[in-house]
Amino acid sequence: MTEAAPRLAALAETLLGAPLPVRIRAWDGSEAGPPAGPTLVLANRRALRRVLWRPGELGLARAWVAGDLTVEGDLFELLDRVAGLLWERGSAPSPGTPPALRRSGLGKLGVLSSHLPQLPDRTAGAAQAAALLRDPEARAALRDLVALARPWPAPAPPPEEAPGRRSGQVHSKARDKQAISHHYDVGNEFYEHVLGPSMVYSCAYWSPGSTLEEAQRDKLDLVCRKLGLRPGERLLDVGCGWGSMALHAAREYGVRVTGITLSREQAVYARKRAAEEGLADRLDIRIQDYRDVKDGPYDAISSIGMAEHVGAERYREYARTLHALLAPGGRLLNHQIARPPEPDEEAHRIDEFIDAYVFPDGELSPLGTTVGELERAGFEVRDVEALREHYALTLRAWVARLEDRWEEAVRLTSPGRARVWRLYMAASALGFEHGRLGVNQVLAVKPAAAGRSGLPLRLRTWGA
Repeated sequence: MTEAAPRLAALAETLLGAPLPVRIRAWDGSEAGPPAGPTLVLANRRALRRVLWRPGELGLARAWVAGDLTVEGDLFELLDRVAGLLWERGSAPSPGTPPALRRSGLGKLGVLSSHLPQLPDRTAGAAQAAALLRDPEARAALRDLVALARPWPAPAPPPEEAPGRRSGQVHSKARDKQAISHHYDVGNEFYEHVLGPSMVYSCAYWSPGSTLEEAQRDKLDLVCRKLGLRPGERLLDVGCGWGSMALHAAREYGVRVTGITLSREQAVYARKRAAEEGLADRLDIRIQDYRDVKDGPYDAISSIGMAEHVGAERYREYARTLHALLAPGGRLLNHQIARPPEPDEEAHRIDEFIDAYVFPDGELSPLGTTVGELERAGFEVRDVEALREHYALTLRAWVARLEDRWEEAVRLTSPGRARVWRLYMAASALGFEHGRLGVNQVLAVKPAAAGRSGLPLRLRTWGA
């Protein structure tokens, strides 16, 4: 019997119509593929079984989270090299695509990365699979894969996976709270290891030679300066996390801050920090949905990395709610990850890996959609700044911290959870580097009487 790795390499090259981009090692110790660079390790046959039972991104993700699929060497380099192992919806076949893949519409492939283009919908996928199976060469390759995998019994999903069937209406208050808890309530100590002392879980603002801590402090200060915060004003921090923005604004700008989060662990942590810094009298940290805030008006609102949880159907409600909470002349700073627009927005599908393991029910929108919804709510958008490269640097710094503290991170959560975070952050970093993801700060104002904005004529004084 031929060793497993050469058979897998031949199978991959048949389906891809190109040489295998990385070296692979199979459970029997056999290897195949280019000798230099990182190695994709299939620890057992379950790695193949998972892909057979759930073809595409979710099957691969399950194999990775369960430890059936691992990487030796540089994970970033491997992810770059395997750009092409997942189906990219809506792309034309590349020039060397085999006839079977050309006919099935599966010729163009895309990188495994959080928030990157997703798999085809199930109806299209079934038609493509049927077309693929009509090709004799493809059928032979798939028979060999089944023989290698020995696909029965079907492997159970790893315990870190969010339930596929979730209770409640999508983006209802109860379901949003469940989703936030899945992502954030995994232990504050774990996040300390990944994020560092700043405990800021959003894109930092880098300068040459700055450390992660310095870059995060500069981001918080950038937000405060864009909002033009003045002593005595009221700031609402939507999705306040572990309180870093609220603390910075109260300490450095003398404002009174209401911070809201749906995570109990975050709220306890933020309140403790406020008490330790002697700022408890200026901070009100609540476990509260943004739709339940009724004590406006506020002079300013910061929403940093929270709007990704809102959902496309609820975004207009989100924008109108924040608009209503501001006093005339009040300012909003909306810091949000964006995806590129698609030719057919109705065909967009939520990323399976992200939905199952990272942000259940999370959704990304194009920048233009976000700006349009803010304007429809009555905001006047005054400035947009793209920070795409900054997020790539931030994610690489987080991955380095996680890898340096790997054993402790595993102890604090689980091996599967730590693997989720390593893959999610590394793949996301590449998504930002390659322009598949963006992140933008949008400064908007609720105009006062006669259209007065209250903003200076030369707005970008914060860059001085």
